[in-house]
Amino acid sequence: MTEQVDLLVVGGGINGAGIARDAVGRGLSVLLCEQDDLAAHTSSASTKLIHGGLRYLEQYEFALVGKALAEREVLLRAAPHIIWPLRFVLPHQPHLRPAWLIRLGLFLYDHLGRGKRSLPGSRRIRLGRHKVGAPLGDEFKLGFVYSDAWVQDARLVVLNAMDAAERGATILTHTRCVRAWREADGWRAELQGDDGERREVRARALVNATGPWAVRFLDEVAAVGHDHALRLVKGSHIVVPRLFDHPYAYIFQQPDRRIVFAIPYERDFTLIGTTDVEYHADPAAPRIDAHETAYLCEAANRYFKRRIAPADVVWSYSGVRPLLEDESGNASEVTRDYLLEIDAHGAPLLNVFGGKLTTFRKLAEEAVDRLAPLLGNPAPAWTAKGHPLPGGDEPELKRLQSALQASHPWLPEALAWRLVHTYGTRVHRVLGDAKELAALGEHFGADLYQAEVDYLRRCEWARSAEDVLWRRTKLGLRVGPEGATRLAAYLEGAVATA
Repeated sequence: MTEQVDLLVVGGGINGAGIARDAVGRGLSVLLCEQDDLAAHTSSASTKLIHGGLRYLEQYEFALVGKALAEREVLLRAAPHIIWPLRFVLPHQPHLRPAWLIRLGLFLYDHLGRGKRSLPGSRRIRLGRHKVGAPLGDEFKLGFVYSDAWVQDARLVVLNAMDAAERGATILTHTRCVRAWREADGWRAELQGDDGERREVRARALVNATGPWAVRFLDEVAAVGHDHALRLVKGSHIVVPRLFDHPYAYIFQQPDRRIVFAIPYERDFTLIGTTDVEYHADPAAPRIDAHETAYLCEAANRYFKRRIAPADVVWSYSGVRPLLEDESGNASEVTRDYLLEIDAHGAPLLNVFGGKLTTFRKLAEEAVDRLAPLLGNPAPAWTAKGHPLPGGDEPELKRLQSALQASHPWLPEALAWRLVHTYGTRVHRVLGDAKELAALGEHFGADLYQAEVDYLRRCEWARSAEDVLWRRTKLGLRVGPEGATRLAAYLEGAVATA
């Protein structure tokens, strides 16, 4: 039997999940398919920031920065459990950029975009008089502080997919769209699961949100002509033991005029990135190379007193960004803005080219705004109007954690903190009826217990140890090889008996 929907979304990264959520919330029937896990590629390999992109001001991307800063406010309200404010320190190096230029850029950054700002503005500081100056070399005297936000990127994707599913969308992970073709009144697509099973879907419209595979999808799956090209750029990050003991992040100017961030990460670590390297290999398998690792270590060593080397790296990751091709010679200067293209020669096809994590919601809204009239749907846009993502309906996380520990006094503080900052108000669905730590079931290491794994399987499409340890959480930094092996065996057994 062929399933019938209004909209078939191909791609389970942040853009696909955002479009599915927006569309189903307007009353359209939606099916989303993803060839791997949700956020398996680009969307889980970001610098984990919700930001306007301060460095884009030098490229005169004022519209993009303003749009991103406005979106920052929307997302802070929608998911306060996985997105929270972060203050950034920019130590000044006069030979790279003059202080007046930085101050001007920060003034624009404070005022671009629409609506009220909830985050404090920028200011100039004397590094010798502020705690953020202690980890830095003594040659740094002057700095600037400004606001942006941090995000658990892969969880942002999952929460959009969860909200879409709870509103009626069908979400199929590990399901590839192997063929799609136009018919007189819509699209027909053949989907194949990783078990080899195939199913047919008919859709009134098709969305190509396949990220780095967007052009390949048009060429090989939908067989649709186009005149766009993507520029694939690899961004890599390293994680090292914590380099400073305060909650601020750093933004470092480099001699090549690139920017590298050093961000407090998972309480005990520092995240450093990113690189921008032209990439021509398989988008599914990017890896950091020795040159990138050395570049990031050197970038940090130009500023911090405590030097790091490649041997200090405890984890690294790389992702491929699908950027719109332009005339830029330098990969770091390629625009991060997006293009939505409607092919309406018959049943509608919407192609998503480019984009960035911060502006996904606006991209999704614009995408459905363009599709909805073609599908006879008059429902207005809704995602900017204070609708929280799952678990995000309590903005005061300290109050939520205090209530959780009062009702569950046996929970260790660190575990309570992590659960609240991962699941928000849905933490009780994770814990169930447990009255003691032992009731959470098998312990896989660190603070990961069977009850959480079962919740992730049941509600968040987690199937493998990698899904749990590196996308739904970052417990891969703490769970050792033996625990990871037991977790993989447990999940394989759970899938086999499902």
